[in-house]
Amino acid sequence: MIKVAGREPTVEVVRLTPDYGKFIIEPLPHGYGTTIGNALRRVLLSSVPGVAITSATIDGVAHEYTTLPGVREDMTELILNLKEVALQFADGVEVDPDVPQEFRAQIQAEGVGEVTAADLVFEGPEVVVVNPELHLAQLTTETASLAIELVVETGVGYIAADDHDTAETGLSEGGKGLIPVDSMFTPVRRVNHTVEQTRVGHLIDLDRLILEVWTNAALGPRQALGQAARILDAYMQLFTDLPADALGAGAGRGGRAEAGRVEGGEAKIEELEFQSRTYNALKKERIDTIGELVRLTEREVLEIRGLGSISVNEIKERLAERGLSLASDEG
Repeated sequence: MIKVAGREPTVEVVRLTPDYGKFIIEPLPHGYGTTIGNALRRVLLSSVPGVAITSATIDGVAHEYTTLPGVREDMTELILNLKEVALQFADGVEVDPDVPQEFRAQIQAEGVGEVTAADLVFEGPEVVVVNPELHLAQLTTETASLAIELVVETGVGYIAADDHDTAETGLSEGGKGLIPVDSMFTPVRRVNHTVEQTRVGHLIDLDRLILEVWTNAALGPRQALGQAARILDAYMQLFTDLPADALGAGAGRGGRAEAGRVEGGEAKIEELEFQSRTYNALKKERIDTIGELVRLTEREVLEIRGLGSISVNEIKERLAERGLSLASDEG
């Protein structure tokens, strides 16, 4: 487990509702709050998978600028309302986010009354509506009718209507009458992060990350945050699992840190139990891990403000206890 100043970072859930979550992560090394906050925000907004309406075929409608008798909304308004339908997979349904899937739903309404998202009827039980109370249209006469066939697909991020490949849906010959819909697949609607200063003992320049996540309730903020972290972790594994021959002769600072020397180098320097003077000087230089330390030569360590020959000897002794050493000054 990662430790910062001898303490494990914790995640506090300050507030949690179906569509909002506020989380505090602390302590973090100085600068890590911004690094982690930016990364999570980008992944939350762009890469958390979801399901959304991608196109609609409406009886009697050739394009989105058409109007239907007895329907108060024109088709542009109706399509905008369809964009706001929040969908999720039913409990127990497992979906591979890497495999695109398509589902069909219908709306059939007649006579005076309101048409809402609750009127969506899916062909199968996989997808359910999260906001059934959402207003879609108002039928104003007894003879009014509204028949819509919808295509629902899985995806990530946002895809504009013009970017949909509607030719493959086959709902109508040549795509006539088929109206593409702007699709917001990600259930995450907004992410905000702020970084504050915190302290642990004598260290006063640590970070506290405050993360706020808003969703459409199709996925809870806690679950969205967990998915984003797993996505990031999967990409980071590309680097942690590098084969030895991928490092090459020039790996490390100045090409002097061999793979054998930095084995296990992700461990924090706190594990070496330096004196406060040595520890603080290294942290001010943003040297947080043993792997970063052994990439330095003795000369480079001496150039760090606050470190002298006594500190260098301490560093060398602590590293030697682990079978490690500073990089060679040669080359």
